Amino acid sequence: MINMDKLDRLMGLKGAVAAGEYTIDGKLVSYKGNLPKDIAEMVAMMVAANTLMGKMQAEGFSKLSGMKWTPFHGWAVAAGDYAVCVMGNYGVFVEMQKADFNEIFKTLMEVSQS
Repeated sequence: MINMDKLDRLMGLKGAVAAGEYTIDGKLVSYKGNLPKDIAEMVAMMVAANTLMGKMQAEGFSKLSGMKWTPFHGWAVAAGDYAVCVMGNYGVFVEMQKADFNEIFKTLMEVSQS
């Protein structure tokens, strides 16, 4: 599956307003949706930073709690009317009122592993 097909799949989710692929060091690879490119580039940096922080937290939680928090898969932040959901090197912005988070994370897992 090529990147744009993956982004089209993410944009097909209920409530999706933007979807993108980024590198682990925060560079924007590709995106779709109603975001200016400079904003999408800033989002790629934010997503990479939050992903790194999530990985560190998962490793720490595993060591401190004895619970299995690894491997790290992804994360979400919900604020106002929107949420950003991320797995692997892909993310999607969604309108919370319309979103099906089970479907979002199922699709993100499939997209990020294909």
